[in-house]
Amino acid sequence: MSAPLDLLVLGNAIVDVIARTDDAFLAAKGVTKGAMQLIDEERAETLFASMGPATIVSGGSGANTAVGAALLGTRTGFVGKVRNDELGGLFAHDLKATGVTFAVPPAGDGPATARCFVLVTPDGERTMNTYLGACQGLSPADVDEALVASARVVYLEGYLWDPPAAKDAFRKAAKVAHTAGNAVALTLSDAFCVGRYREEFLGLLRDGSVDILFANIGELQSLYQTDDPDVALKALRDERDIRGMHLLGVVTRSAEGAMVVKGGEIRQVPASPIRELVDSTGAGDLFAAGFLAGHARGLDHVASAKLGALAAAEVIQHIGARPQSDLVALAKAQGIF
Repeated sequence: MSAPLDLLVLGNAIVDVIARTDDAFLAAKGVTKGAMQLIDEERAETLFASMGPATIVSGGSGANTAVGAALLGTRTGFVGKVRNDELGGLFAHDLKATGVTFAVPPAGDGPATARCFVLVTPDGERTMNTYLGACQGLSPADVDEALVASARVVYLEGYLWDPPAAKDAFRKAAKVAHTAGNAVALTLSDAFCVGRYREEFLGLLRDGSVDILFANIGELQSLYQTDDPDVALKALRDERDIRGMHLLGVVTRSAEGAMVVKGGEIRQVPASPIRELVDSTGAGDLFAAGFLAGHARGLDHVASAKLGALAAAEVIQHIGARPQSDLVALAKAQGIF
């Protein structure tokens, strides 16, 4: 049967609240620059009250990837949980407006729709404080087996490993995808997330649950517990699953571009040039979107990584993690499509 989707993303359904700030504000609020920290609802309200003017847009790492892939012409779906409140409605509308299939019923009660407070400093670095709220209600019952089985690639957000029910949904989706003969991709999401679940993530790579790994170099170093990026890349290059198979690794290195690791080889792809770094929010998400969109079009791994670099370059030149330019037109101008 032909697949109705090229890509199905499972991730935390989060609304981003993005504001410019400075290092002094971060220090005053006791947050770690460049990291993602989980906060409770009381902390969320306190932080929001002290922030400056903000841009509010639907977000979440996996949802950003789903939108980016859809804008590149990929048939894409998303699985995540919102509450039936104002922000939940905004999230669902934004996804559907970009062509992403999103049919998970909203929760009728319980915690509010999740939100992430993204604090952007003048150097373009983003610091995230996330209230998961309704996200944590994602469960295996929200995973439509027929939809999962129909998608050529199922992409799983590492942040889902925090809530136990979402972790079960993650495992279910991976099992269904592989039973159907389709690929499973995982993004490590955040170095602190890797620190919490290092052994479990390594287990997913080694037991054959994951076929494609996305990470930035800091996350990969955390995974392999090394300060040397070359050591981390070589460890990934040599990684094999229980069947003795190499996985496909795609590792971003900010301005240094990306590395494609497959079959014992490491290939480098340069970063796309930019005019100005404004906000790094969503860079990794859009890189994954471009790579997976290239994969869906049958491009080789290096060409797919070039498309990922192009999408990442577009999104870091403005506030917010959603593209503002025509990505297909940009890809055609660069000769990728």
